Amino acid sequence: MNRDRFPGLSDGWARLDGAAGSQVLDSVIDAMSDFMRSGSMANHGGAFKQAIATDELVASTRSACATLLGGDPEGIFFGPSFTATTMRFAATVVRGLEPGDEIVCTRLDHDSNVRPWVIAAERAGVTVKFAEPTEGTLELPASAVEAVLSERTKWVAVTAASNAVGTVPDLDGIVAAAHAVGAKVYIDAVHATPHRRYDLATIGADVLACSAYKWFGPHVSVLCASPELLSAFHPDKLNPAPDEAPDRWELGTLPFESLAGVRAAAEYMLELDFDQVRAHEEGLMAQALEGLKAMDHVTLYGDAADRAPTLMFTVEGHHPDVVAKALAEREISVWNGNYYAWELERVLGLAPHGGIRAGFLHYNDASDTERLLAAVAELAG
Repeated sequence: MNRDRFPGLSDGWARLDGAAGSQVLDSVIDAMSDFMRSGSMANHGGAFKQAIATDELVASTRSACATLLGGDPEGIFFGPSFTATTMRFAATVVRGLEPGDEIVCTRLDHDSNVRPWVIAAERAGVTVKFAEPTEGTLELPASAVEAVLSERTKWVAVTAASNAVGTVPDLDGIVAAAHAVGAKVYIDAVHATPHRRYDLATIGADVLACSAYKWFGPHVSVLCASPELLSAFHPDKLNPAPDEAPDRWELGTLPFESLAGVRAAAEYMLELDFDQVRAHEEGLMAQALEGLKAMDHVTLYGDAADRAPTLMFTVEGHHPDVVAKALAEREISVWNGNYYAWELERVLGLAPHGGIRAGFLHYNDASDTERLLAAVAELAG
């Protein structure tokens, strides 16, 4: 599917490393290059045409991302990464809480949706509780979050899909449970967004954030919330910087050339048939799981009924670093370590070396899966 639109695939490698960053789409590359060549590389807010063009670029990119994420353009703000955005957001909203208030995180999440909340909570004297994934399957039902909710819970931070094992939590149930006690929900959709359309309004969450480099664009994070929510909080900023939301959430000058790429990536995402994408990716995932489960020297982690096309495994007798290097020698890209799923690595008893992660995107095909299985089979014994 659309492999010819990703120049980075032309070297023949089996790119199963997309869970840490996808290949870049041709129109994204062109959009960034065209903007930099156009003469419109001017700062925003000026009276001359190039500055006006920059303002129009920012507005149109907010609009495209709002359409993609089911929000309002005035509720979109951009940052350098999901980690930086979440650090800023958590620090801002938590400092207004009272000692004894509570935040719920999960041991399934990437640490970028855990540590920012923990750091902010420690400074404010706020308690952090953890929802635990189900042993074995690593599912995260609503009951896991309900078990640690209370009337003092103010925020629940949860992933839309595990970046390590692919688990898709019961977001509908979790959001409903959180709202029932008056808490707000912050969703990390970084890993989920290239695989499924996530609509903030449909999910009913309060905040949804992701990163364009996971959906075929450049390294820019996108946070989507209601304009009213963003207007209710006051992040640290420079005195001359805009006082209005969403602008006051964005530190310094935006990377305008990258926003041209974000807009192009969002437009591409809006053209995709996500039913077709999901069927294709799940087919590759099923093929990989069937093959790996048949290998006695392989241990797979997680078996959720609903999961993104991402799997994690270890190979008996082989350090994950060695496995990753062996696959790289066969021009297969996978990740080794914990992929910043720091809490989950400890839950699984895999610290400090983690495991091997392979992930599928819609530009992968069956030959990639076949090469992975053949290479892992050779590591037996």
